[in-house]
Amino acid sequence: MTSKRVLVVDDEAAHRLMLKAHLEQAGFEIVEAASGEEALDLAAGGELDLVLLDLKMPGISGVDVLRSLTESGFPAPVLIMTAYGSIESAVEALKIGAEDYLSKPLDTDELLLKIEKILNLKDRADIDSRRQEYLEAKFDFSELLGQSPPMLRLKETLALVAPSEATVLITGESGTGKELVARAIHTNSPRAEKPFVAFNCAALTETLMESELFGHEKGAFTGAHQGKPGRFELAGGGTLFLDEIGEMAATTQAKLLRVLEERAFERVGGTRTIKADVRVLAATNRDIEVEIAENRFRQDLYYRLNVVQVEVPSLRERGVSDIALLAEHILTQSSARNHKPVRGFKPQALKALTAYTWPGNVRELVNAVERAVILSRGDQIEAQDLPLSIQSWMAGGRRADEPSGGLAAGMTIKQVEAELIERTLAETGGNRTQAASMLGITRQTLLNKIKEYGLE
Repeated sequence: MTSKRVLVVDDEAAHRLMLKAHLEQAGFEIVEAASGEEALDLAAGGELDLVLLDLKMPGISGVDVLRSLTESGFPAPVLIMTAYGSIESAVEALKIGAEDYLSKPLDTDELLLKIEKILNLKDRADIDSRRQEYLEAKFDFSELLGQSPPMLRLKETLALVAPSEATVLITGESGTGKELVARAIHTNSPRAEKPFVAFNCAALTETLMESELFGHEKGAFTGAHQGKPGRFELAGGGTLFLDEIGEMAATTQAKLLRVLEERAFERVGGTRTIKADVRVLAATNRDIEVEIAENRFRQDLYYRLNVVQVEVPSLRERGVSDIALLAEHILTQSSARNHKPVRGFKPQALKALTAYTWPGNVRELVNAVERAVILSRGDQIEAQDLPLSIQSWMAGGRRADEPSGGLAAGMTIKQVEAELIERTLAETGGNRTQAASMLGITRQTLLNKIKEYGLE
């Protein structure tokens, strides 16, 4: 341990002195820098095993120092220090390449543990394993299955975000599990014992949406025979998750912006001001910046919602190991729910699942495995039990998101129709109304065909 050299970068002399004392006592050789400029000079001129870097400094900031080190190929890991509440900077630092983070005021035992883990680990697999163990010990991410690097980075970001009061915009493709991410933020927040209320902004008309969000008073509109609390009241003290925020009407966007700014609202038809003690999380699979450019979404609301942005990785980005892990988990749940003793996948079925590119993400995987469990004739899933879209993709070598042309000879019209429906549902992330529109049929006709072909 005595040969390990640590560069401590902090503009506060008293804090550097404290860190130097603790680290030297633990056997480290300490090099000090009081500014970003000095840190870059020392990093360029000497052998270092680790950099302990404060993010907030005058002149060259810690984030700029980290970016310069990363771009220059600096070999030593960087452990950042951030003031409590500086979530955005810490998230940015992890994305740029920081190894880990610590919140000020520092817990010196945690500091030493992190440094020892970083310096003693020999390869990236070991580092990822230890980081996963740390996150699992300190946070409840039990609903976010997966150990791939993209999922590990997501969990690390959530570990930074969850304890704060920051409004979070959760982005990602349809079907990636954005509501699960929102629930994980709530579960690991100081509001965990209070309600988590989810609301889909695409589910209702503008008038009903305002009533559902803010509540209404008796007589506010035809049919309002009594007063009713809205989602903001129901989520009091807890978290309100607004899914598909990009679908929200312009008038409702303006009212939501006011609530976020003033932390207060009135019910529809009411005059009494109600305090909004609610943390708001929002999600979308749309490119909100495009929506803003085309005047469909308010820029000021976007800035209020996007204090921190969390990107949920697609299933294809997560890779084979996560797909296999999720498939086994879904199979266990589905076999129990459907009272079928299915205990696993045959090799060809598992190969097909892990090779497929999953344009519908986790939602499509859930549908595919549950369908296979229902249709299976034995105690293991076979390739023939999987949806036709996956079977034909494996046979033809096509990407899952390619058009469905070139179907195999010998397929019946019903098989072709079933595959086309499956592919369209996958493309729309399971949105049946949108899929029916794309197919040129009514929603009811689509529902009838889904039932007929066992695609539910």
